Amino acid sequence: MKRRQYFKKKTRKKWSKNVLLVTIALASAFVVSILSLRVYAQIAGAPPLTVPKASIFLDSQNNQIGDYYTDERRYWVSIDELSPYLIDATIAVEDKDFYEHGGFDYSRIAGALLADLKAGSKVQGASTLTQQYARNLFLTHEKTWTRKINEALYAYRLEIFYGKDEILEGYLNTVYYGHGMYGAEAASRYYFGKSSGDLTLAEAAMLAGIPKGPTYYSPLANEQKATERQQLILSLMESQGKITATEKERGVSEQLVYKSDEWIASKSIAPYFLDVVWAEASEILESQNLNISEGGWKIKTTLNQAHQQAAEQAVANHMPDSELQVGLVSMDPHTGFVTALVGGRDYGTSSFNRVTLAQRQPGSTIKPILYTAALEKGYTPMTFKDVSQTTFTYDNGRQTYTPKNVNGQFATHEMSLAQAVAISDNVYAVKTLQDIGYPSFRNVLERFQLNSTKSESPSIALGTIETSLYALTNAYNILAAGGESLHATTILSIENAKGQIVYEYEQPKNEQVVTEADAYIMTQMLTGIFDPVFSDYSPATGVSIRPKMTHTYAAKSGTTNSDQWMVGYSTHLTTGVWNGYDHGKNLSTQADNSTTKQVWIDFMEAVHKGLPNEEFVAPSTVEGVVVDITSGKIATEACPENQRLVYVKAENVPTEKCSTYWFDSDWFNPESLENSWDSLLNWLPFELFKEPAQ
Repeated sequence: MKRRQYFKKKTRKKWSKNVLLVTIALASAFVVSILSLRVYAQIAGAPPLTVPKASIFLDSQNNQIGDYYTDERRYWVSIDELSPYLIDATIAVEDKDFYEHGGFDYSRIAGALLADLKAGSKVQGASTLTQQYARNLFLTHEKTWTRKINEALYAYRLEIFYGKDEILEGYLNTVYYGHGMYGAEAASRYYFGKSSGDLTLAEAAMLAGIPKGPTYYSPLANEQKATERQQLILSLMESQGKITATEKERGVSEQLVYKSDEWIASKSIAPYFLDVVWAEASEILESQNLNISEGGWKIKTTLNQAHQQAAEQAVANHMPDSELQVGLVSMDPHTGFVTALVGGRDYGTSSFNRVTLAQRQPGSTIKPILYTAALEKGYTPMTFKDVSQTTFTYDNGRQTYTPKNVNGQFATHEMSLAQAVAISDNVYAVKTLQDIGYPSFRNVLERFQLNSTKSESPSIALGTIETSLYALTNAYNILAAGGESLHATTILSIENAKGQIVYEYEQPKNEQVVTEADAYIMTQMLTGIFDPVFSDYSPATGVSIRPKMTHTYAAKSGTTNSDQWMVGYSTHLTTGVWNGYDHGKNLSTQADNSTTKQVWIDFMEAVHKGLPNEEFVAPSTVEGVVVDITSGKIATEACPENQRLVYVKAENVPTEKCSTYWFDSDWFNPESLENSWDSLLNWLPFELFKEPAQ
């Protein structure tokens, strides 16, 4: 008996000793594991919280007009900017002990493990918000043990290096809410058309239920399931003391209104314009060693939504039912700010921007630049030239060039520069180029930020050097600005994801590209395209749209076989319009050739509606004088039919008055004999008919 007791006692001691050893071993292993995990976390360091974020575009009045993102649409807002209802609802349904645990909910883990063991696979999750955030940042959503272990490691590191509010903020800015929306701010704007800070209790509970299964719980996909989950969340919030019973009932009864259609429609605001903004912003940020692909930028643009709407409406009203394409851009002549831009008929069909990317021959719209160079060489609006049909030789006499006018006709008399501008005479332009020389023209092209060429072909006077509508409109904007240098821009400021301003537009120091006098004289000549007094063998090129005009404009049209242009300005705005076919197809129909001017005038009239008509202000270095356009002399009653106010430099004011043309062949025409006789009587000195003095 004693022997048996002895062996029992000995066995118990051995067993106790083994248990103690195992316990010590397990405890040691646990401590070592914890220490190892801590060492690992310290060595690995804080996991980065950076995620791709959408960059937001604002118009000039701080209204959001779109965004730019890569694969996911994200906005980042601080936890203080989020609705408290959304925070409470999310914690209530996803992780009620979030602020108490250290990243893991062990009771939930145990329950999940039991369920997984019974099923023989990973079927149930027990992830805390920290674990979900770790998965959102660094991992996939595959249901494997490897992913779960990695998730735990990342969650542990997050809890060590970041506070609870930082983790919660990160979660709410990265969790997926369906329909391509990542983060509460994107989801709130998409579903309800408002910022996440303005969500009601009912809206917040609805959003909080979506991440569980965006395909099943999106109210746009299945409103019944979404509503059932919303009401579950409201009940959880009440049971956890987040809301009162009264608040819960109010949340249950609130009728939600979804705004996804409005959100989708709002993404189409000025898409071509936003592409230009993105390209310009990329250059600005790169110059500061910043990478635009980081996202999270808030870019305030120069867009005027009223101008943009007017541009799109003018295009919609006049584009024919064909493949004819369009480009329109408007700029402020005081700042260079781009206020509207349409780069094609349909961005969804073709995102190619015909304003900035297309290089086309500008035709006669280049002539104002040529004639500005001529003004610098001493030309005046009353400089006359023989513009009859002319053949020019060049390339040391090896080649010839015979320019033609648009209607194939030529003038039978000398013509002034002012009239040549108004009717777009081509012979005058080529003669001017040969007179002032290619280097002078090239120099002015470069000063106006336009393409130039070393070629010395006479045809470049008629716009054969390709350019973009963007560059050409900016060149006209320089004229509108009185000859001051302007650089078109679409950006007012850029903020980073932290709200820090990294770029703010500053008006460059003003430099005169050409003198104020030459710019003004050129401007006044460009008003002549709308004046029928200049019509000759061809009408002044803008008289067809004159009936629509309620404001003073200076402009020039241009035509090539495959392009139609109209560029011009008022004291308020400069606008360029182009029409043509993408693949060089020739313009052939009446609609092809008339669309451009109609789009231009409709847009200009729309944006000027309600504004006072302002004349261009003359500098003190020029003088206005009424002249007879056929002779260039000061107008008198003897030549009343062709009078026009022109502006010249003080030293160029004509001194000779016009009179009846005694030797004009028309005077001998029997059909005009009566008129000529009347003119003769008016011309004869009145003293001849007085009685002799006694």
